[in-house]
Amino acid sequence: MDRVIRVLLVDDDPLVRSALTLMLGGQSDIEVVGEAPDGEAGLAQVALHRPDVVLMDIRMPVMDGLEATRILHSRPSPPAVVVLTTFDADDHVLRAVAAGADGFLLKDTPPGDIVGAIRTVAAGDAMLSPSATRSLVSRLRSTSTSDRTSTAADRLAVLTERELEVAVCVGRGLSNSEIASELYLSIPTVKSHVSRLLTKLDATNRVQVAMVVHDAGLV
Repeated sequence: MDRVIRVLLVDDDPLVRSALTLMLGGQSDIEVVGEAPDGEAGLAQVALHRPDVVLMDIRMPVMDGLEATRILHSRPSPPAVVVLTTFDADDHVLRAVAAGADGFLLKDTPPGDIVGAIRTVAAGDAMLSPSATRSLVSRLRSTSTSDRTSTAADRLAVLTERELEVAVCVGRGLSNSEIASELYLSIPTVKSHVSRLLTKLDATNRVQVAMVVHDAGLV
C-alpha cells in the first residue's frame, strides 16, 4: 500500500475546515490528522501530529498564515505548505513564496485540483495556481532586468554543471520524475540535487529556485 499523506488544516473558518475534511476524507491516500483556527495553534498542531502537508489560510487571528509558514520553514524538516486563500493578490503570492510556501491555491479551486496539489507538494514538487503564476511573472517583469539578471547569475555561479541543469528543469516547472526522465537520472538522485540547490541558493522551496532561474534568463 502507498504511503498515506498526513494533512493538517489551518483556517479560522470552521465551515471551511469541515468542507476540506469531508472532501479529503474520500481519498484513500490522504488522512486529515488535525486542524487549527490560527497560525499559532497550527504550529503547535504541526509539532504534535508531524503532518506531511499543511493547508494554510492567510488571514487569521492571533498569527496569520504567512508568518506561520515562515516560522515552519525556519525549523528542521518542515512539512510542505499549500497556502489556500480567497485573496488573489500579487503581494500575497510573493509573500507566500518568500515565506516558504510550496503551493498557492485559491479556495474556489476545484476539489480535484486541491487534492492534486496536496499529492504534488507531498512528492517534493511545487504547485501554483495559474493566477499565482501570472502574479510571479508580473513581478519579474516589473523589476530591473539588468540588476535581476546579474544577481541571479551570481547566485547560480556556485552550482555544478549538473546542478544547473536540474535548476533549469525546476525553472521549467518539471516534476522530479520528469527531470529524472529528461536527464537520465534516478528520482533519488534528482531529489539529492534539488536538496543541494535549496542549500546553495538559500531557498526554502522549488518556486524560489525557479524564480532565480527565471531572473537569470535561463528559461
